[in-house]
Amino acid sequence: MGVVTATNERTDETRAPGAVLPPLRIGPLQIDTPVVLAPMAGVTNAAFRRLCRESGAGLYVAEMVTSRALVERGEESLRIIAHEPDERPRSVQLYGVDPATVAAAVHMIVSEDRADHVDLNFGCPVAKVTRRGGGAVLPWKRDLFRAIVTQAVAAAAPYGVPVTVKMRKGIDDDHLTYLEAGLVAQDAGVAAVALHARTAADYYSGTADWESIARLKQTVTGIPVLGNGDIWSAEDALAMVEQTGCDGVVVGRGCQGRPWLFADLAAAFAGSDERVRPGMRHVAQTLRRHAELMVEHFDDESKALREMRKHMAWYFKGYVVGGELRARFGLVSSLAELDDLLALLDLDQPYPGEPAEGQRGRAGAPKRPILPYGWLDSRELSEEFRRDLHEAELSVSGG
Repeated sequence: MGVVTATNERTDETRAPGAVLPPLRIGPLQIDTPVVLAPMAGVTNAAFRRLCRESGAGLYVAEMVTSRALVERGEESLRIIAHEPDERPRSVQLYGVDPATVAAAVHMIVSEDRADHVDLNFGCPVAKVTRRGGGAVLPWKRDLFRAIVTQAVAAAAPYGVPVTVKMRKGIDDDHLTYLEAGLVAQDAGVAAVALHARTAADYYSGTADWESIARLKQTVTGIPVLGNGDIWSAEDALAMVEQTGCDGVVVGRGCQGRPWLFADLAAAFAGSDERVRPGMRHVAQTLRRHAELMVEHFDDESKALREMRKHMAWYFKGYVVGGELRARFGLVSSLAELDDLLALLDLDQPYPGEPAEGQRGRAGAPKRPILPYGWLDSRELSEEFRRDLHEAELSVSGG
């Protein structure tokens, strides 16, 4: 990522001595450590959020939920936005393409006191969403983007609940939307904007363009700007803040299999060089507790352990486990079986250093965005597109 010239002068009197940044202000909310857990489908449920919250302060956002499914009170959607009694602030992320449906979902959330913060997702690069004009390609239709954001803010305002926006740079390098979208969101009354510094075409590949975060920060000056992309360590977070001037960071794939990253982030933003360097025993204990919390969350041991399978490779990244044992962890189906497998690990194995660091989770290659026919012909939304957009409301991972 290139070196960016950005001013990072902050004189906020609430900044603690030695702290890198003042607390993050999102409407009436104060986030003492300016770190946000990015919503990740199948990952950031209540069980994983608890592990992260116990490691350090921050804003921990639930898995993305579609506005239509929420308005229809789907059982799974209601489970996704459920929070533990001690979880504050409660944060949810909505995905939607119809302004009225998004507003109805926001109203339901805030009027029933189900969350303290609502984030709107405009970052999903998945083909089955973009081919219908949703996700990361939606801000290209500026009138639709403005309508969704404006109506969502209006629905939340009477209840004092802040609304934020997470987005990507645009469709591809020839169709960038983030600067305009940031200004539209600010004018509509959102409390903050977060930028995943990739386009839809980038998917999760390559290196995040931190210079775009700096440009957004220089453009949107009335509300906090958060940076997202390639934060694999606390040092990465500090570097992003230094290079871009952003007001806080959003962490996604970097915390997969290591919820203790939030302890590192809390220490780093407090000005400390203390870091968690877990040996295998710590990893095994955390993994076991994660599984227990998943069983409590799903109230179904079999389902919980199936959901845990994806986490195994993340937890063991860099550690000596062995191919056969790794494969067995990837098929685990009960807590008893998990205990048997954990007993086979070398629990005295120390932290492996560099092999445990760096990128984790999905990456892959750039992907040509699949768009509705004629989507790029106009920045305005035709009636034909408007009728078809409801099909984009699918339960997919955010971006």
